[in-house]
Amino acid sequence: MKSLTVKAPAKINLTLDVLNKRNDGYHEVEMIMTTVDLADRVHLTKLETRAIRVETNHGMLPTDASNLAWQAAKILQSRYAPEAGVSIFIDKVIPMSAGLAGGSTDAAAVLRGLNKMWELDLSIETLADIGAEIGSDVPFCVYGGTAVARGRGEKLTFLPAPPPCWVVLAKPRAGVSTKDIYARLQLETMKHPDTAGMIQAIEAKDFDGICARLENVMEKATFALAPEVKVIKNRLEQYGSEGTVMSGSGPTVFALSKNQSKAERLYNGLKGFMEEVHVVRLIGTKHFT
Repeated sequence: MKSLTVKAPAKINLTLDVLNKRNDGYHEVEMIMTTVDLADRVHLTKLETRAIRVETNHGMLPTDASNLAWQAAKILQSRYAPEAGVSIFIDKVIPMSAGLAGGSTDAAAVLRGLNKMWELDLSIETLADIGAEIGSDVPFCVYGGTAVARGRGEKLTFLPAPPPCWVVLAKPRAGVSTKDIYARLQLETMKHPDTAGMIQAIEAKDFDGICARLENVMEKATFALAPEVKVIKNRLEQYGSEGTVMSGSGPTVFALSKNQSKAERLYNGLKGFMEEVHVVRLIGTKHFT
């Protein structure tokens, strides 16, 4: 196989909880993630040399060793295919630095794609373990689907897909630093999400129950650093979204809707004053190719 294209979908957080700070400096998290049909396309082409090259259609995306997709290829090459080389072209659709795991899902796509193209025959569990060395969200992105993520985000318990619905994603121009947000968290006084209740709602295919339990403990800190994120959330709620919350550390806010026409109304309500708005379907099921 000389070339291969792998779909790399974004993720959203239905819940995000931070439990404590660990001795290793990371924070212990508990969050429920699911995939949506906003996706990059990662095109892989075999090279006759040992080079690893990254190109993209997005001018702001790094193409050097800081790119997570490059790192994924390098690990596989160094451990399992020392004579192999690859050209990686990332057709970027997922907004960058958005709380949607855009870099992590590209890395996961490279792991899955090169496993097939280089005929490595590694298990999905091994690919996920390698992904954990690259970033906390990469193991989830290797599998896709819907899962509770614990630890740094790498310990996964899989759930059934939530009921089908539409997702309106809105990313403001404001940039936020995850490190700054963690520094502002007040772990002793924060209100924690109803993670157990969200799991029950997902298992029962209870759309209203899911919407009622959307919660992200990082919102308050992100709103303080980037007030326009709160403005977007308020607008979506005013326009009648059934459930709205920020994804990851932000700044993207998303709304869920059973109805496509309502999702499009939410989209139209935001599109007039911001550029990065998308209407997509929730996927929620695993991928293994």
